[in-house]
Amino acid sequence: MKVTEFLKQTGDKTLVSFELLPPLKGGSIDAIFHTLDPLMEFKPPFIDVTYHREEFIYNVQPSGYYQKIAIRKRPGTVGICSAIMHHYGVQAVPHLICGGFTREDTENALIELHFLNIKNVLALRGDARKFDEKFMPEPGGNAYALDLVQQIDRMNKGIYLDPSIENGSRTDFCIGVAGYPEKHFEAPNMQSDLDFTRKKIENGAEYIVTQMFYDNKKFFDYVNTCRAAGIHAPIIPGIKPLTKKYQLNSVPRNFYINIPDDLVKAIEKTHSDQAAKEAGIEWCVAQCKELKAKGVPCLHFYTMGDSQTVKKIVEKIL
Repeated sequence: MKVTEFLKQTGDKTLVSFELLPPLKGGSIDAIFHTLDPLMEFKPPFIDVTYHREEFIYNVQPSGYYQKIAIRKRPGTVGICSAIMHHYGVQAVPHLICGGFTREDTENALIELHFLNIKNVLALRGDARKFDEKFMPEPGGNAYALDLVQQIDRMNKGIYLDPSIENGSRTDFCIGVAGYPEKHFEAPNMQSDLDFTRKKIENGAEYIVTQMFYDNKKFFDYVNTCRAAGIHAPIIPGIKPLTKKYQLNSVPRNFYINIPDDLVKAIEKTHSDQAAKEAGIEWCVAQCKELKAKGVPCLHFYTMGDSQTVKKIVEKIL
């Protein structure tokens, strides 16, 4: 089934879904099952699996010069999605990104996903590589998430890159995109950010999953602003609890979001890692209960490999 079909069937119920990171290269699929097993009792309708582009490392050579080597630290997104669907009978949602893919690569990946009967994809631009000053698309690749959405939508209509292909097989992907309650950090203002989001919806995207946030008012304001801008696709809030004190600095720095004063004070006054985690869990539970009371269709948890913390939260809100 498609994500939008699950959301239409919820009625007054709020679903829960989860996002996973592929294991580091050399790791086992058992790491994925170890993360998911404790969460399957909550009957998630779909599981997202992130995609990670190549990174560069620099190895010192005997000559003293550095050799630049491209490596992919977390491969396996498509295989993991197939394994999840086979092992649990749950829909998997692979992330597709612009970075590191040519349009031909993207087309071939979509064909593989279609053959695996994967019905949903989350279309993202992706981040800049570690040592790049800004995002750089692959030569011959999509530069923006909007371009990627358009390519997927064209394949849904049977239109391939090769113009000699006539009456091409139509794919049937339900396309999700990202939303930013505190705006994308590269957008000059919220209106510009909303304009791009609306264009993605107009060009085939069907639902939105938001960046994490810790102030529900920002999410509610975002939904209202989207609706006023003519964006009527379902909007799923993305949730990630704070579990360590250092995240008060790292999360805003890495994800360009604000943390409310009350949450900062609650975590700052703790004197152990466990106490900081409990404060973060308490905040997240209250946050989710309010979102659920307001009728959000689904709560989407960024697990980051910590399924036990997510399990504690979901147990208290369902």
